[in-house]
Formats: sequence, C-alpha cells, structure tokens
Amino acid sequence: MGTRTVRLDDEAYERLASRKREGESFSDVVKRVAGERSLLELAGILSDEEAAELEAATEGGRKRSRERSDELVRRFE
Repeated sequence: MGTRTVRLDDEAYERLASRKREGESFSDVVKRVAGERSLLELAGILSDEEAAELEAATEGGRKRSRERSDELVRRFE
C-alpha cells in the first residue's frame, strides 16, 4: 500500500482534524468520513409507520429532556 501527498487549505485541514479520534491517523479519518452517507441517501428508507414511531420517540425524548432541564432550573432558583 503506497502513500500519497494531498494538499488541503487551512479550513479543510481544520475540518478533517476536528473529526480525528484518539489514535486515528488522517488516513483513517478520510476512510471513515468518505464512507459516510449523506442524509439525502437515507430519504425514503422508512415506512410511514416507522417514520411516525421514530418521530414520536424523538419527541418523547425531547419532552423528557425539557422536563429535566426545567427541574434543574427550579432546583437552582
């Protein structure tokens, strides 16, 4: 397996560096990030029923999070 030199501008480098995990090389980051799907590729993979269940679960989690936040605010007032 050979190596290549790739030039990145500062912004591109910073974006790549911000995705780097501990112990990961830049080659590892590029392979991981390049393999990610875009959200548009995921459009339509859920049935209407699955989408409704996911939406309900997400809203339920948001509601519980708001309730916990409100409770913390009340405790510290």
